[in-house]
Amino acid sequence: MERSALQTAAAIRAGETTALAACDAAIARIEARDGAINAVVVRDFGRAREAARALDAEGPDDRPLFGVPMTVKESFDVAGLPTSWSVGVHRDNIVDRDAVAVTRLKAAGAVILGKTNVPVRLSDWQADNPIHGRTNHPLDPTLTPGGSSGGAAAALASGMVPLELGSDIGGSIRVPAAFCGVWGHKPTYGALSDLGHRVPGTDGASAALGVIGPLARNPEDLAVALDILADIPLPRATVDLARPRILLLTAHPSARVDSSIVGAIGRVGEALAAAGAIISSAPPPIDLAAQHADYMRMLGIAMTRGGPARDGKVATLSQWFDLLDSQARMQRAWGALFEEFDAVIAPASGVNAFPHIAERNVARRTLSIDGEDTPFGVQFAWAGLATFPNLPATSVPVGTDPRGLPIGVQVITNRYRDHDAIAVAALCNRLSRS
Repeated sequence: MERSALQTAAAIRAGETTALAACDAAIARIEARDGAINAVVVRDFGRAREAARALDAEGPDDRPLFGVPMTVKESFDVAGLPTSWSVGVHRDNIVDRDAVAVTRLKAAGAVILGKTNVPVRLSDWQADNPIHGRTNHPLDPTLTPGGSSGGAAAALASGMVPLELGSDIGGSIRVPAAFCGVWGHKPTYGALSDLGHRVPGTDGASAALGVIGPLARNPEDLAVALDILADIPLPRATVDLARPRILLLTAHPSARVDSSIVGAIGRVGEALAAAGAIISSAPPPIDLAAQHADYMRMLGIAMTRGGPARDGKVATLSQWFDLLDSQARMQRAWGALFEEFDAVIAPASGVNAFPHIAERNVARRTLSIDGEDTPFGVQFAWAGLATFPNLPATSVPVGTDPRGLPIGVQVITNRYRDHDAIAVAALCNRLSRS
């Protein structure tokens, strides 16, 4: 396996390689592997080599990502490159400044090779659009790698790059990470700046619910990238990993879960219990159905910003305030839950990687769960667990399904306990492999 992000930076500092050599190696991997996958759809190899040469001329330093080649999701602004969100009319929208997150990654020593594929307006669990085409799963081209950070997860899982930058409002980091067997972190809402991650033509406030965050191939890279990107110092992990208090959540009143995922969470729970964890599978004292309903209402409003009106349906100000009140109540309810538990382990999605779906209307889509067709849209209930109450969640691989494809789950913790989520996820991953 190729070096991780931190291993790459360490090797450059040790004189085992150079920033340019690491950059060239990543470019070679993309050119050799990306043909059938179609993940890295905006390529900036010339300027990446220039940036790597400049780093080598400066000489290695202690920047955490010194010389690390990486890509970012297409929806982030990178000066000199197009930001289209895969909307045809924005195909030639060349931006003149970097997103704040891109600026911070470069300041930490990263070398940006280009951008990875997304669905139109980041509105699908697939990465397919009229500008760049369809991204395929690295292990099976008939399957989707997920979305909307689908190209990001596919580039990581195929070993093209060691680090990626994504965004998440409806599972868009967590779901592709789970489908592709990599790591992804949805941060606490507001902890990371999303300036420079806007629908083209808009430059207003941050979207309700939406966050940006890193994807990686291991928890160490994920945690370092999170700190580089954070607006505020996020507290170090304080969870007692020798005796964590864990709630397993495998049932939801609004969405079914494939038995392979239920089984994987059960096995993780057994391994945690054997290692000293306090495990509960009791239903949480939270009205999950009500949370899901209000999450979908708020998500629908957030996702229409910067786009055409839909069927003339516009929420009133009173309805919006009602949603904010519901969100505040749910946030308090989850806060009370985390007085009893350190983390909740739940599906990132009720399904694993699924075949490409041509149907654009989500309401007409179905997903097969244990051989039975079920509605597609209800699966957003799992993303909403953490999104609606503004909680952090880490997507972590914990096994494989009967097809040999990755199973990922999410570890949810209280607000600003992002590093606790990553630490518990790392424990789950380690125990799932032992």
